[in-house]
Amino acid sequence: MQHRLLTLAQWIGLGAIVGVLCGASSALFLYFLGWVTDFRSGHELIVYALPVAGLAIGWFFERFGKSILSGSNLIIDTIHDKGPQIPVRMAPMVLLGSVLTHLFGGSVGREGVAVQMGASLTDALSHRLKLTPELRRQLLIAGVAGGVGSVVGTPLAGAIFGMEFMTLGGMTFGALVPALIASVTGNWTTRALGIHRTEFLSPMHLDLTPILILKWLLFAIAVAAVSIAFIEATQRLKRIGDRYAIRLPVRMFIGGVLIVALWQLVGTSDYLGLGIPGILRAFIDPQLPVIAFAAKLVFTAVAIGAGYPGGEVVPLFFIGASLGNVMARMLAVPLDMGAGIGMAAVFAASANTPLALSVMAMELLGFPMFPHVAIVCVLAFLMTGKRSIYPSQVR
Repeated sequence: MQHRLLTLAQWIGLGAIVGVLCGASSALFLYFLGWVTDFRSGHELIVYALPVAGLAIGWFFERFGKSILSGSNLIIDTIHDKGPQIPVRMAPMVLLGSVLTHLFGGSVGREGVAVQMGASLTDALSHRLKLTPELRRQLLIAGVAGGVGSVVGTPLAGAIFGMEFMTLGGMTFGALVPALIASVTGNWTTRALGIHRTEFLSPMHLDLTPILILKWLLFAIAVAAVSIAFIEATQRLKRIGDRYAIRLPVRMFIGGVLIVALWQLVGTSDYLGLGIPGILRAFIDPQLPVIAFAAKLVFTAVAIGAGYPGGEVVPLFFIGASLGNVMARMLAVPLDMGAGIGMAAVFAASANTPLALSVMAMELLGFPMFPHVAIVCVLAFLMTGKRSIYPSQVR
């Protein structure tokens, strides 16, 4: 009994410290991210410099960050294999690289950065305190949870994501307490530092009928197809770079050129950067372009495939919300319900995290979403198969 109480106290204390580290780093990142996004919106000519910025970012990571280039996959591998310490320089490097990518218009996300910062700072703490391998592993999961919970503002989903994203179709419940404490504390810390997250419309209650379940099945098929397309496109672009031994700065320069060309081709800046306005628009606009989800998919696949640092989550939210908008119009379901379900389900299928994203949708959009989004997330996850944006997930 005494041993269990000591273990619980250790989990709570260390989880709280991890949460503060995650929340503070996420707050700093979100502050800079908001500033550069606003700056780019008012000075769009800066997007033409994306290829040169990519050349510089690529050189910087090639010179100083070779050991962290695999990003979130490095964290998964370290958790599973109990490998060497994750370099603490990962935190400032991914923060700087992602902020610069957003400044010049690259279509990348933010949650991947929060996860990598949280895990690298947590691993530095674990080694400083000389923790046991098992406790170190639990805290790394807590670092992932704290990163997601603090940057999105969804503490329950953050804790579940930390336990779910490592293994395809599995959960690591041994880290539940530190993951939950870190996610909740991280969320509190970010809020206390004055960071405000995006607020979404909450859909009204919708009865779950047999006809509606059939519609969600069709919806899930579309989600799975789009998720597979994104995973395959991103990974194929990465394989092309590996096959021809193209250096990272050159890959990012080429990717930057392609993004600028795409930007000019579509004639709008809607698909640059995070795309938060596009996500919000998907909840209310019945005239949203049908190609919006496909356009964002291409912009993001090129950026991620070329190696620009960041993450996939918010771009996948954009892809999913705009796809959900289209499917809602086709299936005659409420627009906000379709956009909300699509936003969660595309990422759930792409990352093999259906439970975390079902809970995240509930936290962001309200409890009436849960049964509907859970059905689509699980079905899309099953139909996506063993594909993932995280190739290191254990199958």
